[in-house]
Amino acid sequence: MEGLMFQQQTLWKQPASSVADDGGARLARVGDAVDRARRSLLSEQAEDGHWCGELEGDTILESEYVLCLHFLGRSGEERIRKATSYLRRRQAEHGGWANYPGGPADVSASVKAYVVLKLAGDEPEAPHMTHARDRILALGGVDACNSFTKIYLAIFGLYEWSRCPAVPPEMIFLPRWFYFNIYAMSAWTRTIVVPLAIIWAQKPSCPMPAAARIPELRLRGRSRVAPRGTKELKARLWGGFFRLLNALNQTLEALRLRPLRRRALAACEAWILPRLEGSEGLGAIFPPIVNTLIALRSLGYPLDHPVIREQMRQLEALEIEEGDTLRLQPCKSPVWDTALALDALLASGLEADHPALEQAARWLLAREVRRPGDRQIVDPATPVGGWCFQYANEPYPDSDDTAEVIKALGRLRLGDPRQELERRGAVARGMAWLRAMQNRDGGWGAFDRGCNKEILTYVPFADHNAMIDPSTCDITARVLEAFRGAGVDAGTPELRRAADFLRRGQEADGSWYGRWGCNYLYGTWLALQGLRAAGEAADGERLERAAEWIRGCQNAAGGWGELPWSYDDPGLKGQGPSTAAQTAWALLGLFAAGDVASAAVRKGVDYLLGRQREDGAWEDEHWTGTGFPKVFYLRYHLYATYFPLRALALYEGHLAAGTGRRAAGPGEPS
Repeated sequence: MEGLMFQQQTLWKQPASSVADDGGARLARVGDAVDRARRSLLSEQAEDGHWCGELEGDTILESEYVLCLHFLGRSGEERIRKATSYLRRRQAEHGGWANYPGGPADVSASVKAYVVLKLAGDEPEAPHMTHARDRILALGGVDACNSFTKIYLAIFGLYEWSRCPAVPPEMIFLPRWFYFNIYAMSAWTRTIVVPLAIIWAQKPSCPMPAAARIPELRLRGRSRVAPRGTKELKARLWGGFFRLLNALNQTLEALRLRPLRRRALAACEAWILPRLEGSEGLGAIFPPIVNTLIALRSLGYPLDHPVIREQMRQLEALEIEEGDTLRLQPCKSPVWDTALALDALLASGLEADHPALEQAARWLLAREVRRPGDRQIVDPATPVGGWCFQYANEPYPDSDDTAEVIKALGRLRLGDPRQELERRGAVARGMAWLRAMQNRDGGWGAFDRGCNKEILTYVPFADHNAMIDPSTCDITARVLEAFRGAGVDAGTPELRRAADFLRRGQEADGSWYGRWGCNYLYGTWLALQGLRAAGEAADGERLERAAEWIRGCQNAAGGWGELPWSYDDPGLKGQGPSTAAQTAWALLGLFAAGDVASAAVRKGVDYLLGRQREDGAWEDEHWTGTGFPKVFYLRYHLYATYFPLRALALYEGHLAAGTGRRAAGPGEPS
């Protein structure tokens, strides 16, 4: 417990001269906001103890869902009409469809939306379709789409299979010691690619009606799309090598020289099926589930086969129907939301034995991963343990969720002795799993260890920007903080290496890149907390540079914001409309750096206080979550509640210490 309180103790020891002027009145206002936010978050708890907010993605989800249903012969369903209605509403002013609200048009998202709307009967000369077509052509037309989109279009006779990048199923046979094999890819990529390899090999055909074809999206003459990586010698060399390999694969395919094809398809099928057990579909995320449905159907699975029916049920579970529209979530985030909600509620002063927290703890314990997964195939010595992101995804626990769950469970005590013993055992197993997942560079990736072969990013079908899973500063900082909270000494070799990894990741202006949240505000906040947990002095030059960078990004109204555009142009880091979540991240970063009383902090707190809704929560219009940088972004709907609650609760503790009053306990008047 001592290690868990390092941040709060450091925070509350800071001078309070800057709050002496309004002392008790400000404390009362902050305390009231914390109390209302706490009650709001508790009201979102499900009956069985967990939290799960909506996880919003872009329109690629709705487009691919409609295409999948069309492939399965379900084109006449009402859900398709509602999904296309949602697509029309999400068309941006520039004519295309973006990866996030306010972002530039994405050619792949726009082409798929255009196809679906034509399939739904929208006239190509209608103003919204003309506008979309002009934007798509300006972006390079259908030839500028990414590899996965081209394969989808080929299924429906809208693109040539011969022009799609090869995804040969024979790669399933490549041994693990070989430089390129399916386990050298990130976990999410291999779950997408293995069923995709079946699709590429089988080349299923579901021709579109003539009215839904898209010859108008082809540019005349030479494509305007430049090859990837033309500016770097390494990219040119490896890109050229893989293009030659792709051409060889296409030639062998055309000549039907594929002696291992039948065995390869059977091996891919045998790889997929066991991973559907104990999981909400393959990988428990939308793209592999869709690919699995199409792949198994192309192998001859009937529509009423139990596996097809179950995967369809998991896909339908991602639907959100609202009025005349239907949208899809990429997956669900209950473990993540529950752990972060617990963290915020504990910071807010809720007692560790509060019934709501105990119930949430029991829910998390029931979802500990207890069976081997892909990691144990790569390294059988890796212990079993950890937590996944979704309700069920047993083959794929991840470091980020496991660290956050350990942080939360480590601060709780369960009244039932048997459950308390189970809690301790789960935490110990999770920590053992995390130790085994540390990379040689001292950091942690998300799902894999040693998944950092950059050369693989030049494979032609790797243009989804997520082929590998290297160490990241945000996850490493979270793991470091979890270990310290569990009482692991900062001087242990694994934590020293983790802290060194974080130090190396700091950029010249003091910030850190954020892989899983947008972007430098997220990475900098977590890195600061991780380094403080590792014993870095709050008044040291490294932390002060980071704090100065955060203060320099503050918007005039007092909040902070950063749009996903900073992934494309780092010169835009820390810039964007203010959001409640990112304002909380900035404040938490400043607190970790020892700044709890500056004008920037006070303005940031006032921003949150002024934008809290009557129900105690906040709402962020702009997206702050990251799936694949430059490709796929997310809006976690609960981010705007539990992060501001945590930030204000810590600030309340500072005010209470500075005014000589204790912070109000849960349910008490401020």
